Amino acid sequence: MDQAKGDLKHASSDIEQGFYEWSCFSSQQAAEKAVKAVFQKMGAEAWGHSVSDLLQELSKKHEVSKELLNGALELDKAYIPTRYPNAHPSGSPRTRYIEDEARRLLGHAEKIIQFCENLLSRI
Repeated sequence: MDQAKGDLKHASSDIEQGFYEWSCFSSQQAAEKAVKAVFQKMGAEAWGHSVSDLLQELSKKHEVSKELLNGALELDKAYIPTRYPNAHPSGSPRTRYIEDEARRLLGHAEKIIQFCENLLSRI
């Protein structure tokens, strides 16, 4: 969870510096690591990088809101194309992400981290 929170701070800092693509990626990473922290606390292995898939698996044991699942789907879309220039028809990722998007993904990550922290305090 410590690394998830660090990634969240990184995402916020990247917004302030105008690195929106990296903020989106760091938000995805923060959420992924937070969910994986829950699996680790449960003594379970968590494979993959899809926050949505991880939350779906977690929902078999704990209630996960539709809002969190929808936010996770949006975060998942930031995993690859934020980093690779050939993921877009033209231009670099730097030209494809905007501040509003970065702030929205940061908000999704914050909610997922809060959810995971609440779970960790109960298991």
